[in-house]
Amino acid sequence: MINAVGNPQTILLLGGTSEIGLAICEEYLKKAPLRVVLAALPGDPGREAAVKQLEAKGATSVELIDFDAVDFESHPKVIDQAFSNGDVDVAIVAFALDGDSEELWQNQRKAVLVANVNYTASVSVGVLLGEKMKAQGFGKIIAMSSVAGERVKRANFVYGSTKAGLDGFYLGLGEALAEFGPQVTVVRPGMVRTQFSAHVKEAPLTVNKDIVAKLAVAASDKGKEIVWTPGPWRFVMMGLRHVPRPIFRKLPV
Repeated sequence: MINAVGNPQTILLLGGTSEIGLAICEEYLKKAPLRVVLAALPGDPGREAAVKQLEAKGATSVELIDFDAVDFESHPKVIDQAFSNGDVDVAIVAFALDGDSEELWQNQRKAVLVANVNYTASVSVGVLLGEKMKAQGFGKIIAMSSVAGERVKRANFVYGSTKAGLDGFYLGLGEALAEFGPQVTVVRPGMVRTQFSAHVKEAPLTVNKDIVAKLAVAASDKGKEIVWTPGPWRFVMMGLRHVPRPIFRKLPV
């Protein structure tokens, strides 16, 4: 249950070794101690480090549960386990795959894997989280989208299309849940300095993960549906959405 001053007491991070997801957990821990449930891929070498990281930041407890994004049949059990010791106040959906953008659109197996992880799995857990939080009558979901999904470009259209789908689903989920109490915030970052983006040349408006975390938590606390990180991306994308396709496709990568 979110306490009297608005601080959560339990957080679920789906994508338990996500650098941005962990940074969001740390941002909440700056406010007050809390319990964290990390749902992470079995065998992920970063699992134990993630536990220690949050314990060092003041988590009252850190629980690890196994979560395989593409094992869709296991998802109900994963979410049941996450909620088995009480209500979950904040759920962060922060798992994703990317790859070489030119290879992805020419490799059926890899393209389908990226689509299943980034979109299908996100819908799967989103439906289950919605059911749980609707039953609770409260709760917040923070879904990590991307500006890459706002207007999909040729340079990374496989990844961008998955984020476009995720973005639309979670905005709709937020509208569907609103009358029952839970809230959904969709976070649209540009490039963030993490290992996930280390293979890509740094772009303008690149920020550190702690900036994304601060903006995500602040937006969720205020009940905002969407937050761009950093803020100027909102105006950049506002302009790009209206650029004619013949011009848009000629813009720099």
